[in-house]
Amino acid sequence: MDSKKLKEDLARDFNHIWHPATQMKDHETEPPLLIDKGEGVYLIDRKGNRYLDGISSWWVNIFGHNHPRLNAAVTRQLQEIAHVMFAGVTHQPAIDLAEKLVRNTPPNLNRVFFSDNGSTSIEIALKMSAQYWLEVGKPERKKFVHLKGAYHGETLGALSVCGIDLFRTKFQNILIDNIEVPGPDCDRCPYGLVPETCAAECFEPMEQILNENSDKVAGAIVEPLIQGAAGMKMYSSVYLRRLTDTCKVLDIHTIFDEVAVGFGRTGALFVCQEYGFEPTFLCLSKGLTSGYLPLAATMTEDKIYQAFYDEYDTFKLFLHSHSYTANPLACACANETLDMLTEDNFFVYLKEKSNWLKEGGKRLEMLEHCGEYRQIGMIGRVELMENKEKKTPYPFEKRLGYRIYLEGLKRGVLLRPLGNVIYFMPPLIISKSEIEFMTNTAYDCIHDILK
Repeated sequence: MDSKKLKEDLARDFNHIWHPATQMKDHETEPPLLIDKGEGVYLIDRKGNRYLDGISSWWVNIFGHNHPRLNAAVTRQLQEIAHVMFAGVTHQPAIDLAEKLVRNTPPNLNRVFFSDNGSTSIEIALKMSAQYWLEVGKPERKKFVHLKGAYHGETLGALSVCGIDLFRTKFQNILIDNIEVPGPDCDRCPYGLVPETCAAECFEPMEQILNENSDKVAGAIVEPLIQGAAGMKMYSSVYLRRLTDTCKVLDIHTIFDEVAVGFGRTGALFVCQEYGFEPTFLCLSKGLTSGYLPLAATMTEDKIYQAFYDEYDTFKLFLHSHSYTANPLACACANETLDMLTEDNFFVYLKEKSNWLKEGGKRLEMLEHCGEYRQIGMIGRVELMENKEKKTPYPFEKRLGYRIYLEGLKRGVLLRPLGNVIYFMPPLIISKSEIEFMTNTAYDCIHDILK
């Protein structure tokens, strides 16, 4: 390793690159990791240090880094064509992928609109929903209902259904005015209930808003089971059942944002598929290509599609396009990803891994300042609390999550806490020994930082 070259490259980074979700001033003293390679669940930096990727590189990596099957799928497609426009043109990888998505999702979802990232898949669902109501003669139905704590991306449309002030406050004056309602909070349930036995009493505010505004609401959008950026807040599927039932009665669209929780994260291929929900729109990205290439899909039903299907001079077509829509390389990689997820009893083995993760995660509850450990599938989380009995959070100024992140790097695990929430979302190929290393390291980091 050339230490001089490393120092020079990090200086070049600092001089020219503006990193996302980062206060760049931090890099005056803590430079970013310079990652050169990936191998399975590990990232390898310029010095040769190995870091277990405990968060799947922002929740995208399903089958680990540098997987031979995914490498081969992209290489094969590269010999044919790397890209072609998708307006008036099609190609085999996109056709195959659309069919696989339709086959593995609820029966009402038989139309696939491709794009390139999760935020955009949300934008498309919002625009399709709003234009649908316009085309059927109900232009007054243009509001969207979202949950407090919701995160659906950071484009302006997606921010208009975001329930986290950190992301939206600075742009509030240029956002569409939608309707926010209190969301489930199973950590601090106002009803004093637990998600395993409750009847989703917390749905009442949503139910009231939907009933009172049904004549002007286009759709309701949710992150099924887990509100990711809010701190991996987990809630009961009963809430989703009540939501979909209510929206069906009121003829309100439901938008399921499974960008983060799809592709095996919750222990099933998709939440809507596992529980038998039939949302009007399903938004997918992240794990779609196992983190290899940008790709997203917005799925919907024929009822929506038919509202746009007409003679050209009516101008009912859906005008939303990207240069890289349905990129063939990305589609080829997504096809291989779905094949790997749906063969060889993958989810049977995944359940065993989920049990191993729960064993390691539950150990964190033993620490004085860790709250209750919660887990759905292969996503686990625990909140750091200044007072565990009173569930008092630590003030953000202490930056405990950032300090634990830095401590984790010293010990060979990449954790990127969400504020005071430590979470695990590793690649699904992780082994038992790697799970133990990840959770034990998190335990040691929390213990040493808070001792």
